[in-house]
Amino acid sequence: MAVVGAGLAGAACARALAEAGHNVTVLDKARGPGGRLATRRVEWFDAQGQAHVCGLDHGTPWFDARSAAMRQFVDAALTAGWLAAWQPRIVGGRSGGAAPVSLHYVAVPTMPTLCQRLLDAPALTRLWQHTVTAIKSAEDGSAGWQVSCAGERLPRVFDAVMLAMPPAQAAVLLRPWRVDWAEQAEATPMSPCWTLLGVSEAPGRPAAWDMALPDSGPLARIVQHRARPGRAMAPADQAHWVAHARVQWSQAHLEHSPAGVQAQLQEALAQVLGQPLRWHHVTVHRWRYALTQPDPARDLPACWWDATQGLGVCGDFLGGYGVEGAWLSGQALAASVLEGVV
Repeated sequence: MAVVGAGLAGAACARALAEAGHNVTVLDKARGPGGRLATRRVEWFDAQGQAHVCGLDHGTPWFDARSAAMRQFVDAALTAGWLAAWQPRIVGGRSGGAAPVSLHYVAVPTMPTLCQRLLDAPALTRLWQHTVTAIKSAEDGSAGWQVSCAGERLPRVFDAVMLAMPPAQAAVLLRPWRVDWAEQAEATPMSPCWTLLGVSEAPGRPAAWDMALPDSGPLARIVQHRARPGRAMAPADQAHWVAHARVQWSQAHLEHSPAGVQAQLQEALAQVLGQPLRWHHVTVHRWRYALTQPDPARDLPACWWDATQGLGVCGDFLGGYGVEGAWLSGQALAASVLEGVV
């Protein structure tokens, strides 16, 4: 079986299928698993020419566990050391002041670790930097799928293909086989997010919070990375930052140059802090497909599975919002497959 996409939905689906005894090949266009559970390795040199390295979680900052199934998974992952609980000090937002402390979870030591652990199974083959461009019926007329990556067909035939990718990208692969799914996927937009990340000198007036939720301006969330569990503590003379722009701002600036976006977000961060920062290293990342937009008027299932064709789809646009929705959708697809194995 093939799973296209190694974010949490794909990793959860692949792991469940592998544990049930199936040989699973996971393909992703990135250099490793994680999807939006992402950590950027940042390198810079100080004035003396000494090299420094740190990791900044520039994708999903945390996740929660609301459903009983997700809580059970989180409890097991905490026990295994894959996750850590995080209770950040939060200011801002609608409260206008200190917000109640909420319990969140982060993967340790990096956010992609959760997907890496799930995909660490003997029956799993992992193919990175493989961009799937087409899925086609086997040419010899037998049941199954042939998968093409950048125009080159993989040598084996798969009994089933599961797509775990943003809906706009999944729609392209689905259209020849399930036009109804493709149309529903195209009608399910995902919002973008520009993200500022970097390392600065410690500000003259340290912020007494771990996360800020500004009421106005381009930034929706600012995280002081030193406060996150399982991460190396920043030296006293440094501050590590990740700041996510608002959806509307990101949409309006989606195709703007990274340099221009970076300058505006640096200024926005300085305004929130009430002081400018002296940067050692700073950059931006554009998440074109960052956030699902749940539509209560559309009653989508937790996954799509066509047992006749051996074709399935999972992702948080089906399973619900965010990380938990992605995991639930991946689990649901695996369960659907196992109920009637092709």
